[in-house]
Amino acid sequence: MPRPPAWPPLLLGATGVLVAARLARTPQARFARLGGWSIARASAAGWATDFLNAAYFRRAPGLREVDDLRLAFTILTTRWYRLGGRPLHLADVAAFHKAFGLDRFVDGSASGRGTLDRSQLLAGAARLHGDWFPDAYADLERRGWGIAFETAADKRGYEPELRLQQARLGPMTPPTAAGRQQTWHTYPPVEVPSADAAVGLLADPARWPDIASEIGRFTPLRSGGLEGNTMEIEVVGHPTRRTPIFLRAYVTATRVVTDEAELGEYAEDLNDSLARFGRDEPAAIPDGATPRAAIDLTAHDSHFLGNARNRLVCYEQDGRAYLRAVGTWDPLRWDLARLYERVGYEAQHAMWGAGPTEQSMLHQIAFAIGGVPAAEDGR
Repeated sequence: MPRPPAWPPLLLGATGVLVAARLARTPQARFARLGGWSIARASAAGWATDFLNAAYFRRAPGLREVDDLRLAFTILTTRWYRLGGRPLHLADVAAFHKAFGLDRFVDGSASGRGTLDRSQLLAGAARLHGDWFPDAYADLERRGWGIAFETAADKRGYEPELRLQQARLGPMTPPTAAGRQQTWHTYPPVEVPSADAAVGLLADPARWPDIASEIGRFTPLRSGGLEGNTMEIEVVGHPTRRTPIFLRAYVTATRVVTDEAELGEYAEDLNDSLARFGRDEPAAIPDGATPRAAIDLTAHDSHFLGNARNRLVCYEQDGRAYLRAVGTWDPLRWDLARLYERVGYEAQHAMWGAGPTEQSMLHQIAFAIGGVPAAEDGR
């Protein structure tokens, strides 16, 4: 029997390239590429994660402060900015070791060996960036977008699109399935000291990294106000003491509502959709409450929840102010469904108010505007 003709090596190579290209375009492959941070190459993942471990995750729970984690992220992001937006890579570990290594590995008098407390983080950042850093981090005129700037003029001159250039930003993917096929979910409300203060903070995109929680942070990627701004989300998939896994996704604030008449229609439509399509979900804005603001965050391709939209609503009731999140998403792909079942459900609920305060962004908003949020009371 004659042997089939051998395929030319060039044709074999071309076939392999085509197969690889097709695989690279699959949703699973696109999702896998969104590990880590846009400001760091894969070669920096090990030492950068180790730095965050030392600043927060490796410390005993009773010694952790969420703002120390935000500080550590700011140190990393400020380094990226001062390098002209060049992603961090393996060689950058030398500068960090020089700035923080003595406190981490030699002097264990202030913090446990291998960890960094807040004073050590600030002292090391001063060695890394300059003596101006500690004061700049504490100054809202010189802190924004998760970066500490040497001067207020530097902050005014910053263009968030510098980070957008390194993002893997696909098209927006709002829910498209029929209403009853979608998941509609309302998270518990979180009390905040002031509706005006909460809405004012959220209206300033540069402040969103200041309300990052232990498991998630939003960084704006565009100049201008909140509406139309795209956010990079960095999420800790496994917030254990030594093995945090960082993933990222993108959302855009597609609608920001503050007009009283428009808010009334928004609240009526949202509550009606929850009643029709939700599964025993409470109203997003309770009867008798006054809506103060609403923000729609629409997912981009390769988001953790696939085709999805999340809403933040602020309302007042009986002289008290609340923030609440409402999520909507299409039926999940099998791989996303498995991830959501294993780690996403708990992290998502914690992020939007149902977990410990250190994991909840809504509680961090309350802290940022000067209050201690009350326990969820079922409103």
